[in-house]
Amino acid sequence: MDTEILISFIIATATLALSPGPDNVFVLIQSMTYGKKQGMAIVCGLISGCIIHTSLVAFGLSTFIKSNAELLLVLKLLGAGYMLYLAYRVFTSPAVINTNTPTKSKSLGALFKQGFIMNVINPKVSIFFMAFFPAFLYSETQSLVVQFYTLGFLFMTTSFLIFSMLVFFSSSVGSTLKSNTRFGVVLKWAQITVFLGIAIFILITQ
Repeated sequence: MDTEILISFIIATATLALSPGPDNVFVLIQSMTYGKKQGMAIVCGLISGCIIHTSLVAFGLSTFIKSNAELLLVLKLLGAGYMLYLAYRVFTSPAVINTNTPTKSKSLGALFKQGFIMNVINPKVSIFFMAFFPAFLYSETQSLVVQFYTLGFLFMTTSFLIFSMLVFFSSSVGSTLKSNTRFGVVLKWAQITVFLGIAIFILITQ
């Protein structure tokens, strides 16, 4: 087991979780507007949805990789290309984070369900997992299914901690985003740097 790869995976996941996107911005808005309990309900729903995507990747990719060893190289190349595509999308998007989207308060159960459904029905999550996970396979002896589930668990745990911190500090984060117009630019280029860094890591890792 290569612990350095796992540490790199956790760092990359934490950085991605901090990058502004529809999920964490929605969590931020709910927390700022209706309270931390509502924000945490969304977080729990979003993270629970990752179990579905992890299972799809674990069993789907494991079967194909076992039947074709060269497929792993193809997946890594596609993964690096997808990261470059994400970097380009961020580069061409405006450096503005909208925290003023109107939302309606719901029950905690309804918010959990909404977060779960938001995650499960989003095909981009599965595509991201398929591009992201194969580059961080950390063992030559452990089964691929176990490795994918381990990565999925680390992804969910790290994302949960980051999102929970976002909920806890939602008031401060919201005030910063509204008062500092340059903050969006900083986050934009931070995202680009992260995606480029992951693409390079995928290409150079053995």
